[in-house]
Amino acid sequence: MEILPLSLRKRLQERIDQGNYRQLKQYSSTATDFFSNDYLGLNQNKAFEQCLLDTVYANPKLLGGSTGSRLISGNSQIVEDVEQYIAEVHSVEEALLFGSGYQANLALFGNLPTPRDTIIVDEYIHRSVHDGCTLSRARKWKFKHNDLLDLERLLQQATGEVYVAIESLYSMDGDLAPLEKIIALTQRYGAFLIVDEAHAIGVYGLGRVSELGLYPQIFATVITYGKAMGVHGASVLGSVALKSALVNFGSPFIYSTSPSPLMAVSIRVAYEFILTHKDLQEKLQGVIHTYQSLAPKGMSITASPIQTIRLNKVNNVTDLMTDLQKATINVCVIRPPTVAVGTERLRICLHAFNTQEEIIQLFQIIKQHNGTH
Repeated sequence: MEILPLSLRKRLQERIDQGNYRQLKQYSSTATDFFSNDYLGLNQNKAFEQCLLDTVYANPKLLGGSTGSRLISGNSQIVEDVEQYIAEVHSVEEALLFGSGYQANLALFGNLPTPRDTIIVDEYIHRSVHDGCTLSRARKWKFKHNDLLDLERLLQQATGEVYVAIESLYSMDGDLAPLEKIIALTQRYGAFLIVDEAHAIGVYGLGRVSELGLYPQIFATVITYGKAMGVHGASVLGSVALKSALVNFGSPFIYSTSPSPLMAVSIRVAYEFILTHKDLQEKLQGVIHTYQSLAPKGMSITASPIQTIRLNKVNNVTDLMTDLQKATINVCVIRPPTVAVGTERLRICLHAFNTQEEIIQLFQIIKQHNGTH
């Protein structure tokens, strides 16, 4: 007999009844990829794979674990060297490595603010930020997406130390934050701005903060490496004092086993690869332009590799997904609780390796099910 609390069984059944039940799946590597975060195609790039292999062959000890947390036995010269390299590449004082972007956001939002403080987040911010806010027990307020007037309204009311959290490129809608205007607002009210660059790094060079030269005006920047960078892990960029605060108070950092030497070195190899293969970014921009030019009239488009189609524009979502599966095209259906009820969507991720023929085939199937055509 299955041992499970009754309340948990009821919650799982509710997910099933609502059509939002999640299950692990394995996807064919031969299918057309319009759903992974591998924007530059590094995960399937043979030259990048060879760079990683050469690095391991030159130092097989990289394959070992880190043996403990950074504050006990897990610190190493390799990890510190990679952090210094990341800081130099981004032209910031310090970088601190984490096992994932989720861990980084838990440390920033869960351990630096206090219950006396206020965290103001864009309503479309990553779930990891919300979870971090819960840990800190600080007041959390949401401002309307990219709405400067709503953000200023909340800044005027906030008490204690005030933190503002945004993404530079939003993962659900594919639109960009007005970084410079938000910086001006946060500086006017003395708030500490944290920018998540998870989906921007690699797509926009070293990220939009780097491209716009905004690091000196930002409290912390989160960089993750499991998307366009093709590896794993994350780093928080900022001042010497910020790194010290995270090392002293960031529970996910203090109580987690250190990132392995292989993870750290892989991140450095990824940086070196994208910096010497800028044609990958150019190819990605070409694919985005092709998508924009071929998109059916009236379909919303963005300037980024993340495109969306609201499900309320689709006649029958089940039939659409069946036809896409028959054509071996992978796209992602985003449902609650990831997005709000009524904003369900198809998220289409574009990559440097997608072809014009693949985009044409995608649109041919979507047009057959589009309730507005």
